[in-house]
Amino acid sequence: MPQHHEFNSTAPQDVHERERLTNVHPSGWRNPQPADRYALVVVGGGTAGLVAAHAAAALGAKVALIERARLGGDCLNVGCVPSKAIIRTSRLYAEMRTAEHYGAQIPADIRVEFAAAMERMRGIRARISRADSVQRLIAAGVDVFFGHARFTSTDVVTVDGLRLRFKKAMIATGSRPDTPAIPGLVEAGFLTNETVFDLTELPRRLLVIGGGPLGCELAQAFCRFGARTIIVQDWPLFLPREERDAAQILSDAFARDGIEVRLNTRAVNVRVENGQKLVDLVSDDHKSTVAVDAILTGTGRVPNVDDLNLEAAGVDCDTTTGIRVDDFLRTGNPRIYAAGDACLERKFTHTADASARIVVRNALFLGRQRVSALTIPWCTYTDPAIAHVGLYVRQARERNIPVKTFTIPMHDVDRAIADGEETGFVKIHVRERTDRILGATIVARHAGDMINEITMAMVAGIGLRTLARVIHAYPTQADAIKQAADACNRTRLTPTIKAVARRWLSW
Repeated sequence: MPQHHEFNSTAPQDVHERERLTNVHPSGWRNPQPADRYALVVVGGGTAGLVAAHAAAALGAKVALIERARLGGDCLNVGCVPSKAIIRTSRLYAEMRTAEHYGAQIPADIRVEFAAAMERMRGIRARISRADSVQRLIAAGVDVFFGHARFTSTDVVTVDGLRLRFKKAMIATGSRPDTPAIPGLVEAGFLTNETVFDLTELPRRLLVIGGGPLGCELAQAFCRFGARTIIVQDWPLFLPREERDAAQILSDAFARDGIEVRLNTRAVNVRVENGQKLVDLVSDDHKSTVAVDAILTGTGRVPNVDDLNLEAAGVDCDTTTGIRVDDFLRTGNPRIYAAGDACLERKFTHTADASARIVVRNALFLGRQRVSALTIPWCTYTDPAIAHVGLYVRQARERNIPVKTFTIPMHDVDRAIADGEETGFVKIHVRERTDRILGATIVARHAGDMINEITMAMVAGIGLRTLARVIHAYPTQADAIKQAADACNRTRLTPTIKAVARRWLSW
C-alpha cells in the first residue's frame, strides 16, 4: 500500500473542485531543485506536516515538505471539513421537520436537495483549502515536492529521483481507512470517508459497518437527509469507550431519528443481486439479510507507514500501530521524528497539530516536551454531540484515585431550555476532597465548544471551584459548567461551617 492514498476524486469537477485541486496539488506542478541540506524535511502534507513546515519556516529553518497526493490530508479533503459541512445541512433538515416545536410552520412536503448540500460542502472545502495551499507554503519559504517519498539512508529521502539531505526529518504520512475483510465487499463496492463525499445522489438505503465516531456522525447525517440507515457493529455495547449514560442518550437520539442500530452483529458476506447489495448479518446464532443501495465502512484506521523504505532510515514501525516513537516523538533514528496518525493512537486533527509542534521544538531546539503531557479533548459530532477530556471514572478507579462527580443535566440550563436543546448533561470529575479536575464528559449540541473551557482549566491547573468565580455570559449553555462549579463550592459548606455561619449571622 502507498504511504498516502491518491484520493482519486469522482466528485463533479465544478468551480469548487477546480479551486481546491489548484490549491492542494496544482496540475503540471514541477518540483524545485533541492537545497544542499535542509534543517527539516517533512514527509506528508496533512495537518501535522503543514503545521510543522509553517512553524519551522517561521523560525528561520530551511524546510522541505513532500506530499504524495494532496495537501491538507484527510481533515481538509475527506474528513473533518466535508463531514461537518454536510452534518450542518442535515441538522437543518431535522430542525425543519420539528419546526412546530419552535412555534414555526414548515410545509409538510420538505424536499431534500442532496446534490445542493454536497455542492455547498465542496464550496466550503475549496474556501478552507486556501489556508493549506501550495502558494501559502511557498510564501512561507517552504520548498514543496509532490511525489513518492522513500528513505535511502539515515539522512536522505528521495522523491521522484531527487535527493533531499536533512539534519532532521519528520514523518507525518497519516492514516487510511481499515477495510474489513468481508467476502464480497470489494466486489460489491463500498464507501469510505475517502469516497463518500464524492456522492451527488443520496443512497435510498445505507448500511454503516462500524459504530465508532465516523460511522455515527455520517449515519445520522445520511438518515436526516432521508436515507434508511442501519448501523451494525460487532461490539455488544454502543460507543463502548464512552460513559454509559452518554452512549444511551445518543442511542435514544438515533432511535428518534429512525436509525436502526444492531449491536453484537457482524457482516459476514456481501453479494449483488438485481442492482442491490445483499448483506448477510450474524448476531449470536441469528442470521439475517438486509438489502441496501450503499455500504459505508467505518471500522477504524491504519497508519500509512509502508513503502517508505524505513529500514534504510533505521526507523522501526508496525503496520497496525504505526511508527515507534518515544515520549519525545523520536524514532530509533535520532535524526527522524514522527507526528500525527502515523504514530499516535489518538488519531485526531488537533492531536496531529499538537504533536507537530512538539517535534519542531524537540528536533530543532533541543526541547524536551513529552507527548504524554498533553491534555487531549475529543468530540463525536453527532446531535447531541459527545465530548470528553481527561479520565473516565472507571480509569480513575483502576488507578485507585478517589473521585467525586458533579453532574448538571442540560434541562436545568436556561439557554438549553430556550434553544429546545435539553438533551444531555455536563459531568465533571474531581479528585475527592479537592477541586482538581480529573476529567469531564459533556453531552450537548455544542459539547465540542464547551469542553474547551474544562480542558483549559486542566492544562492551567485551575480547580473547579475557581471556575465558579468566572462570570459566564447569560444565557449560554456553558452556564452548565458554572453550575457544576457552584455545586463543587457548596461541598465546602460542612455542618461545622454552616453552624458557625448561623451563629455569626444571628449575632
